[in-house]
Amino acid sequence: MNKLNRIVTALALSFAAVGAQAAAPAPVKNVVLVHGFFADGSGWKGVADILTRDGFNVTVVQQPETSLADDVTATTRAIDARQGNSILVGHSYGGVVITEAGNHPKVAGLVYVAAFLPDAGESLKDLADRIAPATKGIQATADGHLYFDPARFHADFAADLPAADARFMAYSQVMPAVQAATTAVSQAAWRSKPSWAIISTADRTVSPELERTMAKRAGSKTVEIDGSHVAFIAHPEKVARVIEQAAAAAGK
Repeated sequence: MNKLNRIVTALALSFAAVGAQAAAPAPVKNVVLVHGFFADGSGWKGVADILTRDGFNVTVVQQPETSLADDVTATTRAIDARQGNSILVGHSYGGVVITEAGNHPKVAGLVYVAAFLPDAGESLKDLADRIAPATKGIQATADGHLYFDPARFHADFAADLPAADARFMAYSQVMPAVQAATTAVSQAAWRSKPSWAIISTADRTVSPELERTMAKRAGSKTVEIDGSHVAFIAHPEKVARVIEQAAAAAGK
């Protein structure tokens, strides 16, 4: 009888172990990258190449920047297209987008790169008005769009890139709708999802002080990079490392 009890106990423990393994969360291998104002998805190439080399499935969202709702829809579409959970990464205004889109059940974590982290009821403009950036290069068109003055683009947006690269970015920049900057987030995903924030210490487009303040409020794990607003282009290895750390932590 004792022998039978031992066998039954052993089998029960074995089944319990199998059940625990089955219940363990799967590693997060999907990364969705969201660009910000005055840029497009091509800026993520360096980061995407590193992540792909390291075994991640990368999607770069080319959101239209016609409205926050349109941009969230484009991002949600990218999340839905992947099997399994994703890490959602946003640069600059992309942080606003992932704050809303990150409420999707298949988002395991959020990474903000020199980005805005609004709370519910806050817009990009609300946050920028609290601590103004150093640049004066952001201008409005007569028909309700924004652009970055090409004469200031290199110094204030992409100072750690070669001048020729910054010049091309300035000439090919996306002009977002003003309403994308003034629309408030309805629900902040960082309140229920783990988040990481990369602070660009030489950023002149978003105040580094504002970046730190927002990250602290969100309880984000914070890393600082000595770089401009486009540090993700100039320092892709450092940015990719944070994303991979987020994926590893979110998959536990």
